[in-house]
Amino acid sequence: MSAVRRLVVEADGGSRGNPGPAGYGAVVIDAATGETLAEAAEYIGVATNNVAEYRGLIAGLTAAKALFPDAGTTGPDLRVHVRMDSKLVVEQMSGRWKIKHPDMKPLAARAAAILPPSSVTYEWIPRAQNKHADRLANEAMDAGRDGRQWEAAASTAELDAPARTPLPDRGPPGDAVAGAAKARAALAAARGGTEAGTLFEVPTAEEPAPPSAESAAPEPTAPEPTDVSAIAGVAAASASGSAPTPAPQVGWAAAPDLGAPATFVLLRHGETALTPEKRFSGSGGTDPELSATGRDQAARAAAHFAALGTVQEIVSSPLRRCRETAAAVADRLGLEVRIDEGLRETDFGAWEGLTFGEVRERYGDDLTAWLADPDTAPTGGGESFTEVATRVAAARDRLTARYAGRTVLLVTHVTPIKTLVRLALEAPAQAMFRMELSAASISTVAYYGDGNASVRLLNDTSHLR
Repeated sequence: MSAVRRLVVEADGGSRGNPGPAGYGAVVIDAATGETLAEAAEYIGVATNNVAEYRGLIAGLTAAKALFPDAGTTGPDLRVHVRMDSKLVVEQMSGRWKIKHPDMKPLAARAAAILPPSSVTYEWIPRAQNKHADRLANEAMDAGRDGRQWEAAASTAELDAPARTPLPDRGPPGDAVAGAAKARAALAAARGGTEAGTLFEVPTAEEPAPPSAESAAPEPTAPEPTDVSAIAGVAAASASGSAPTPAPQVGWAAAPDLGAPATFVLLRHGETALTPEKRFSGSGGTDPELSATGRDQAARAAAHFAALGTVQEIVSSPLRRCRETAAAVADRLGLEVRIDEGLRETDFGAWEGLTFGEVRERYGDDLTAWLADPDTAPTGGGESFTEVATRVAAARDRLTARYAGRTVLLVTHVTPIKTLVRLALEAPAQAMFRMELSAASISTVAYYGDGNASVRLLNDTSHLR
């Protein structure tokens, strides 16, 4: 029987923005001694957490194979135990959860094809036990932020990781070694512990380790069984039986694996000459340009988004103040601006250019009716809030379909932004009058594949200070 070399791969990935600037880290460890044999890390640009985690797994398995390229032929058999704090990756690669997201399927296939499935096992661990790989991933993201690549020689990840205690002497020489090893194995099996010959508990492919109690708090993914080996085009390694299907979602338990949401970063345009005077300025008026203050606000917003590095697309209202604000950001990020008519401001009819007080003085009854009823339009044939909501919802649906899984900057106006937030919260139309929205402020709404939405930010102006 050929010798067996047991390795542990710890891998992690992260994204600052999800999606956002992302990187991964992986470490290969000798299971018997706890010695670090190899490290890998890389900044991968804008990606989601899940993509970065899969990239970390691929890097770790690739590094393990590179250490023993002759394993299974002229060299020893290789057994690799993967430990990650990503419940998604562990359950999907173990074949217990279905891989739904199209970005994950090719990554899972790449990971499954690196080593024979029968030689790789997976275990979920708490994040606190994955500090070495986590630190590598953060070093890679820091390097990317500074415009450079991660360098192994400069890494301090291993120094920051918890120390691994060396094993005691393996036993007396001669024939006693075999007997002692059998005794240690029997004792370990009896008490459900780890054999003294390895620092980590490394389950075999034929007897997969049951999930730990801590794994009852998984990441948001769908507990549907699948066969990852089939995705890679290789034979399944399981010798018998099918893995148990995790319980369905209840309360705060795991959510379906819906993939990355379409994230709308909602930027109100910068000031115009009408803004500080609080005049109605919709799509039926003069279409004013940005003021000097507005241009400065647009420049500050552009610098903010450039520093974040998360915006992937830009869509703007057709009105001039929005196009000028969007252009400032696009020039800084090197992106193009798309125009969507659905993002324009309300047509305020005869109220265009007037202050609230002037409208009350001239059209008091109409204003009172407009404030009380979302179906009422401004004087002179403007749009009601109900009509605007229908238009904005249609734009939302178009854009979420087009930009699924991406982060999109929408440069628009007060009413469309408040409407998107209100609809996401399923709040009544009167909620429009309970929101403050400053010029050049930022709000964020994420839209998921099941139709749900999450408001993440409202009226942030910290970038203007």
